[in-house]
Formats: sequence, C-alpha cells, structure tokens
Amino acid sequence: MISSADLPGAAPRISFGIIVLNGEPFLRYCLRQLYPHAHEILVVEGGSRKAASFAPDGHSTDGTLETLAAFKRDEDPEGKLKVITREGFWSEKDEQSQAYAQAATGDWLWQVDVDEFYTHADLEKVKAFLHDNPDVTAVSFRQIPFFGSPRYAFDSYNLRAENTSQYHRLFRWAPGYAYATHRPPTVVDEHGTDLRRKRWVSARETERMGVYLYHYSLLLPKQVRDKCAYYNDPGDDPTKAHAPEIVRWAHECYFRLGHPFRVHNVYSTVSWLRRHGGTTPEQVTAMWSDIAAGRVAVDTRRTDDIEALLARPGYRLAGRLLTLWSNLFRLPGFRFVSRALFWLMRRLRRVPGRTARSENVAQ
Repeated sequence: MISSADLPGAAPRISFGIIVLNGEPFLRYCLRQLYPHAHEILVVEGGSRKAASFAPDGHSTDGTLETLAAFKRDEDPEGKLKVITREGFWSEKDEQSQAYAQAATGDWLWQVDVDEFYTHADLEKVKAFLHDNPDVTAVSFRQIPFFGSPRYAFDSYNLRAENTSQYHRLFRWAPGYAYATHRPPTVVDEHGTDLRRKRWVSARETERMGVYLYHYSLLLPKQVRDKCAYYNDPGDDPTKAHAPEIVRWAHECYFRLGHPFRVHNVYSTVSWLRRHGGTTPEQVTAMWSDIAAGRVAVDTRRTDDIEALLARPGYRLAGRLLTLWSNLFRLPGFRFVSRALFWLMRRLRRVPGRTARSENVAQ
C-alpha cells in the first residue's frame, strides 16, 4: 500500500477537529490513532447547558482534561495537540465546531467524534486519494456502528434505506472558508457555497474504496447513560410509563434485549445485531485489551445475551432479509414502486363488496 510519505509533492495537511465532553476511555486512543496522520489535532472541550445534569460547570468530570494534559506532556513530541476550552458552557455544538475550525491551519478539516475511529491503512488511503484528486472539496464516509463490544455491529432500515449511515466528515479548508453548521456538518467556501455542492465524494464512493468510519457509539453503558442524561431528564424512576423514550429504549433495548429489533437508539425504526467479522482499528483493539486487563476501569455491557440471540438461526436469517430489503430501498425507483404497491394494496382492501362481506361475517 502507498503511504502518504511516499507521495511526490506535499502530502495533505489535515487538521482533525474533535468536540469532547467526558470522553474517557476513548480519548487517548482516538488521539493515538490520529496522531501519525495529523498536521494538528484541535480538541474543543466542554458542553452546552443540555449537559448540565452530568457536567454542572460545563466541563468534563471523568478525567478528560487530565488525559489531554498527560497526552500533551508525554505523547505529543511534535506539538500537534491544541486544546480549546472556555469558562462555563458553550452555546451549542455549532459554536464548538466553529472554534476548532477557526483555529485550523491545515488545508483539510476532518471532523472526528471521540468514539469514531479509522484504521491506519484507511487513513493512508484517504490521504493518497486527496493528494491525487486536488479538485475534491468534501468527503463522506459510511459508518459501521457497534453495540456492547467490538465484536458486534448493528444495522437498521434507517441507516441503510434512509442512508443516515453517511457521515459528512472531511472538508477542504482555506482562507475565507467557514464552518456553517454541525447538524449536518457543513463547510462553505469564501463565496458561501456548500463544499458538498462542488466536488463531493459520497459515502458510497469511499465504501467502494474500502474505507469506513468505525463508530463505537453504543459500546459502553457509560455512553448510553450520558445520552439519556443529555437528551432527556428521566426523573426519579426511568421505568415509569411516562419516562422519556430514549430512557425506555436504554432500559428495554440496550441494557437488556427486550426488543431485539430495536437495538439502534434511533428507536422508531427496525434494527438488528450482527457479528462484526471485519477489521478493527488498531487503537480500539488496544483499548479493549486494556479494559479486559483492568488497566482501564470502566463498566462493560454483558454479552452472553447477545451471543444467545445471534445463535438463533431465525434471528440471523431475519437480519439478512432485512439487510436485503433495506438495500433494495436504496435502488433508484424501488422506493416509489414499493410505495405504489402498498397504496394499491390499501385500495384493494377498501373494495365495497369485500368490505361488506367482512362486516357480515363479523355480525
């Protein structure tokens, strides 16, 4: 494989931007994975008032700031890490993303969440691609999301058919450019033009290159508890009927597999677990080994129930069929034809004679 160091001419200078609040235990491993490929790593620490229930002064309480200081002291010989923080709360993630963008000095801006990883080989592949395609202005990636362990991934109709697994992450960066919005991540040029309206490389294209974003968003119970606290205050009893939906989802679908086709925290759509038989980013393997050896103290989710579920042939078959069905919805015209068939079926149910006969039987 070609390394960016072997390329003639200047290699892409990538400014990685990370927003972090209570980023342990991922943070040090995320920084280590990115460091060899970075022109700089800009970390914006803190959160908005939505996080006040677990970050009362707007700052991390799990040792994140200490980890950043230790990394800067012990693992940053080239001075690549820059930490950006402030007193009190940030207004929202837009402001935090704009903070690292304004400090960026590279010619590419790559947004990374602290629980997102890429393999070293994929990072080199992307850098070589950028070098060889100077007209590219934005790049997106397909995520592979994980549940409970690096051995288990999940899929959903939402991720596949609605293409919400496409994450906009990498943008050309130059004087006059601006980070416009965090949801979705959007960078505009000096004329205010969205870079995805120019030479945009979609997630389907990077998937064909074999490059993925490995997203460990549901790996640890700590992450799920923080999501519940951030998006809703569950009150004193999260098992009550009036508890917010995300809290019910956490207790019924994450901490126990009460609804095995609702494992995605976008709980309004069908989702399913599968084994991950592919590559694992190097620093995720290192982190999981450290957790297993007790060198990193963090609660992990039990996996015996996941193993029992995936041992059921019917569940595995259902997952394969749902994957096929969801992929078909991505084909041009299939969604329109499918909706037309459903509409026709509903119309047929309303045929007067058929309705009358049904009513007579009921009587």
